[in-house]
Amino acid sequence: MGRQSTEMLKGILEGIVLALLSTRPAYGYEITARLRDQGFTDLAEGTVYALLIRIEQRGLVDVEKVPSEKGPPRKVFTLNARGREDLVEFWRTWSFLTERLDQLREDGA
Repeated sequence: MGRQSTEMLKGILEGIVLALLSTRPAYGYEITARLRDQGFTDLAEGTVYALLIRIEQRGLVDVEKVPSEKGPPRKVFTLNARGREDLVEFWRTWSFLTERLDQLREDGA
């Protein structure tokens, strides 16, 4: 992934993670693995963990510690009502931007 793609991803990663959590609860490593399965192979685990801390502090997710087969308990993140509202706004903004970008491309910019 080039520098421009990486910068774009940073700007939308929160929405992507909220979208993943809207399908089912997950813990940090699992979210990173799902992102990599979706083609975001250059994504650093630390980036995802920092984002999870931010969305937890903003009250967009509920967190439950569950026992782990290895090591300390895992923090499982579940999208809550406030997070779902944020996700709806993310998709609304995404639709607005993609419509404008598509128009620019069609106009030959």
